[in-house]
Amino acid sequence: MNSDLFRYRIVQIIFFIGAVILVLKAAQLQIFDSTYKDKAERMVLRKVEQLPARGLIYDRYNNLMVYNEPIYELEVIYNELPENLDTTLLCSLLGIRPAEFEKRIEKDWKDIRFSKFTPFQFMTKIDQEKFLKFEEFLWKFPGFYPRVRSIRTAAVPSAAHLLGYISEVSQNVIDDSLGIYGMGDYIGNSGLEGSYESVLRGEKGYKYILRDKLGKSLDSYKEGALDKDAVAGHDLITTIDLELQQYAETLLKNKRGAVVAIEPSTGEILALVSAPYFDPNELSIRENRGEAFLKLLNDTINRPLINRALIARYPPGSIFKPIIGLLAMQLGVTDENRSIYCGGAYVYRTKYNVFRFGCHRHPTATNMSIALQHSCNSYFFELTRNLIEMYGYSSPGRGLDTMSSYLADFGLGKHLDIGLANENKGFVPDSRYYDWVYRNQRAAWRSTYIMSIGIGQGEMELTTLQMANLAAIIANRGYYFTPHAVKKFVPALKLDKRFTTKNYVRVNKKHFFSVVDGMERVITSGTARSSYVPDLHICGKTGTSQNVHGDDHSVFFGFAPRNNPKIAIAVYVENAGWGGQVAAPIGSLIMEKYVNREIKPYRKVLEEVIIKKSFLGPKHKSKKPKPGIKPIPIEEESPHDHSEHEVVNDNENN
Repeated sequence: MNSDLFRYRIVQIIFFIGAVILVLKAAQLQIFDSTYKDKAERMVLRKVEQLPARGLIYDRYNNLMVYNEPIYELEVIYNELPENLDTTLLCSLLGIRPAEFEKRIEKDWKDIRFSKFTPFQFMTKIDQEKFLKFEEFLWKFPGFYPRVRSIRTAAVPSAAHLLGYISEVSQNVIDDSLGIYGMGDYIGNSGLEGSYESVLRGEKGYKYILRDKLGKSLDSYKEGALDKDAVAGHDLITTIDLELQQYAETLLKNKRGAVVAIEPSTGEILALVSAPYFDPNELSIRENRGEAFLKLLNDTINRPLINRALIARYPPGSIFKPIIGLLAMQLGVTDENRSIYCGGAYVYRTKYNVFRFGCHRHPTATNMSIALQHSCNSYFFELTRNLIEMYGYSSPGRGLDTMSSYLADFGLGKHLDIGLANENKGFVPDSRYYDWVYRNQRAAWRSTYIMSIGIGQGEMELTTLQMANLAAIIANRGYYFTPHAVKKFVPALKLDKRFTTKNYVRVNKKHFFSVVDGMERVITSGTARSSYVPDLHICGKTGTSQNVHGDDHSVFFGFAPRNNPKIAIAVYVENAGWGGQVAAPIGSLIMEKYVNREIKPYRKVLEEVIIKKSFLGPKHKSKKPKPGIKPIPIEEESPHDHSEHEVVNDNENN
């Protein structure tokens, strides 16, 4: 009896333990583990995403630049497909082969990403014409659900580098986005589209649709109580003058280079052109987008995808002379009335040799203004030596580093941080750099080794954006607003305060007057006489950047009018020769167009000549040897931030 009771108790305990285990397991599945719960809900609920309208982009005068255009996708729920699906008709309407249909419809159902009861992407990038034909027969294809997305379309074929483009989001971005992006979503990839993606994209919405056990949609879940409306992205009003942008692009047709125009009083970018350029719609999300992208990518000669205005680093040439003049006056090594003789060359003697560094014959530079008017190399060689030797002939590093620190105030050798990605900071050499370059020679380097930087040659490299900002600083007589391409957002968002904060350079305002006077003389009676426009009062400086890899580069920067300037500009045209022949006319035409809103009739001939000029051929090596400072040999890669660049001689003859 006792043994029977014992066995009974044992059986009770076993059943009790089993029951506890079953209860705990059920609790785990239903409460702690949401996998099965979620799967069950997916069987009765369908969460349908509502995609937001991406913000539109306008120019400063509210002219539309970028808008949204619908493009269609198809999702499919495998479990809802009928056995007698007319695949022949479906393939014909969508323009795909039967084998492609099978590949798209069959999935690895063991993969957790796919379910026969939930929708998955069947086809993307269906244009409107094709989709409308398919839609007429949609009733024949149960289980297929259309979805509308927006693709970006440029209103005019302009400003591709500034606007940027969108592309399908990568899996890495999806994984890091905390649910913001999903498979098949689009994201800004470059330009304004990329930099202001978070503002332009908007917020997704969603609806819950109740389905029966066969997967057929019935009604909204809980009468839409859990639904969320999509929120459209903010519209972006740029600082760009679209008419001016298009005009600048016309002038740069068949050329390599860049133009940046800035409103000095605000820092607003009026035009930003990189040439060669392309139609931004070539990279719109359409069926032939990949082919268009590869064509642009494979053009390794012109490299149209590179934004030369922000990325390309160039020797500024003689447009750097006004900056040297300002530093020399501020640091007390010269004054505005100093006269320096030039007999067609800058000469200095050592114990064993006499060195001549080329200039061109011109009237004696009796002061700073006249030196700028005639772009005298000798004058600015001497000022550069004076700056580098300000602490003594044997301490060139201290002098150079002092110069570099002042140049940083001008936004050189660093990112201006304009709100666009991939901005290059240029290169301003310091003592560490030259210590490295000349590390293997016995004697220490001296000012005569590097004075070419004083005329914007040698290792000095700037972006076209930085050159335009230098022009804005001179126009403002000593300060600048950080250049930017966004004027406002709609609905309103606060702009970064750095765009409304004055950045002052450490140069007394009084020193700017002689420089501005010299730059006006350049236009009225100097190296840019062909760019003179009566009553516009342009101030500018030409440059011819010598190039050992090919024909010289044509450079210009300036502003107009002299008093209360409305526009500052930099123009850089690769392999185009003298600055006064190409870059200066382009700059003056753009300034005239902006200030007067038209080109005077007698200037139309110059306009036509510039438009017809082409510099897209081979980069011919100059046959004529040019006088100047011997290039510094750089045999190894520098440990500093100094990528491959053009080493140039030093001479400005226009």
